[in-house]
Amino acid sequence: MSETLTNFINGKHVAPKSGQYLDLVEPATGSVIARVPDSNADDVDAAVKAAAAAFPAWSTTPAIERSRIIMRIGALVEANLGRLAAAESRDTGKPVSFASTVDIPRTATNFNAFAAMIIGSASEFHAFEKGGVPGALDVGGFNYTLRKPRGVAGLISPWNLPLHLLTWKIAPAIATGNPVVCKPSEVTPTTSHILCDLLNEAGIPPGVVNMVHGRGQTAGAALVTHPDVPTISFTGSTPVGKWIGKECGDRLKRCSLELGGKNPFVVFADADLPAALPTAARAAFANQGQICLCGSRLLLHESIADEFVKHLVTWANQLKPGDPADPATKFGALTGAAHLEKVDSFVKLARDLGGRVLAGGARVDPADLPARCKGGSFYQPTVIDGLDPTCRVEQEEIFGPVVTIQRFKTDDEAVALANGTAYGLAATIFTRDLNRAHSVAARIDAGLVWINCWMVRDL
Repeated sequence: MSETLTNFINGKHVAPKSGQYLDLVEPATGSVIARVPDSNADDVDAAVKAAAAAFPAWSTTPAIERSRIIMRIGALVEANLGRLAAAESRDTGKPVSFASTVDIPRTATNFNAFAAMIIGSASEFHAFEKGGVPGALDVGGFNYTLRKPRGVAGLISPWNLPLHLLTWKIAPAIATGNPVVCKPSEVTPTTSHILCDLLNEAGIPPGVVNMVHGRGQTAGAALVTHPDVPTISFTGSTPVGKWIGKECGDRLKRCSLELGGKNPFVVFADADLPAALPTAARAAFANQGQICLCGSRLLLHESIADEFVKHLVTWANQLKPGDPADPATKFGALTGAAHLEKVDSFVKLARDLGGRVLAGGARVDPADLPARCKGGSFYQPTVIDGLDPTCRVEQEEIFGPVVTIQRFKTDDEAVALANGTAYGLAATIFTRDLNRAHSVAARIDAGLVWINCWMVRDL
């Protein structure tokens, strides 16, 4: 019998007020494994009321005490690493090895790092001298910045790194005294459900962290538009982010958005190719390409392109999909049948547009999968060459294990290709030339540029 998950409001597990649930399907098998609350505005309102009631006491709790509690959460996450990694692998289809070495350890780090950051925090002080401000009173004085908790924060997180990204929002919010109402993805809810028990065990006061499961159109929308939630943090798709930005703008809410990516991975002729190749492969295919920071557009100097592509194709062909629950598996399932269909449709479009599929390009044959996984959502690691850089496949986020190849002759061409999409999330540059590294990085329109590495980050 499948498990029935609950919302978490005011420190208690509660059923959705409507009594309605959604099926949770395991991507690796296609089987229903749980029921998830299909929450609505009433559930969100109850969670917001609980958070608002907790705000006065939590916001005035000494930072050292908030830090102690949050450190205990981090320790409990570490103590439950195996259980959380298994749940995340089951929900998302990612290899349990990835969840246990990346997602869950990073989740613990989120809590530990932000708990430490609030101890001994500082602010700004600006003195001004008498007579230093024309037209003002002829007196001196000083200004200082007083940082105070904002109030209830609405946190909406995606399905690809469900606990890692959700806790990257929860930890700084509660560390700085702000209660939260969370809306995890309805297709990957289990780790956040487990987290609720760890929060109680750590001693988080009721109402400081609330969890409301459900669809974006209902629960998510109700959270974004709720009048008593002054702050919204959203990680997810660009179309939804545009809607949230508009709704928050109309209500003058603080809003933080991390949206899609179509990130260039640029390799110059002078690059350290033995280092660039495995990094490019990891950037393309880690978590089955389901990371917004993936290097999905590989831009290669023409002098090294053919050799580089040959080795990348070999790498892709050796990356065999398998059961995510097997610790030996390095490449798992996509997160659901609908997403599998989307990825496959883009590869079919690439073929229609004259692209050459050099590796992969198809769903994994069930005969090549373990018996448990024959109904799962698996797609081959795919390399595509020869597309027009202005076509849809090169311009739209696929969010799957698909990397495209473009060639360039000059630095200017590389920059033009890198900046040739509407996205500006991240980019990677591989070169041994320090001047080129910094000059090209400065010209690329991306918020985050890695040089000779990928996915190296600091909280």
